[in-house]
Amino acid sequence: MTLLRTSPPPAQAVQLEQWSLTNGDELRPLRLGLRAALSAHGLVDPAPADEIVDRVVLVATELASNALRHGRPPAVVRLLRCDDGRFVVDVADHDLAGVPKLAGIHLAGVGGRGLHIVRTLALDLCWYATATTKHIWASFPVADAQP
Repeated sequence: MTLLRTSPPPAQAVQLEQWSLTNGDELRPLRLGLRAALSAHGLVDPAPADEIVDRVVLVATELASNALRHGRPPAVVRLLRCDDGRFVVDVADHDLAGVPKLAGIHLAGVGGRGLHIVRTLALDLCWYATATTKHIWASFPVADAQP
């Protein structure tokens, strides 16, 4: 297993939205709310074919699912905007004992690929802990900062 880099999001990050989830039934409303928030805050291109939206929603769903499955609810999902051309999806749970790790290679159907997928789709994938919560976050380019 490989450990993820330990780092909080950039200090200048400003919270734009927050969702609190206690079970998997709340993942669909999270996805819908996140799609709306990405557009409302001007983080993504308004064109319907903007693939970054699908990437962000997939990453948020994976991180929130992991928090609900392996952590202690509620899972808190925050959308943050940085002043360096990035935005962040930060997911927190209340299990301080577990440390996020990239799983080793598994046989088909065993699972453990989620964080590998997240790392491929995001600019950064890091984690950090506070006195009461463990956070894992991924960053993405803001629409006007994309190449």
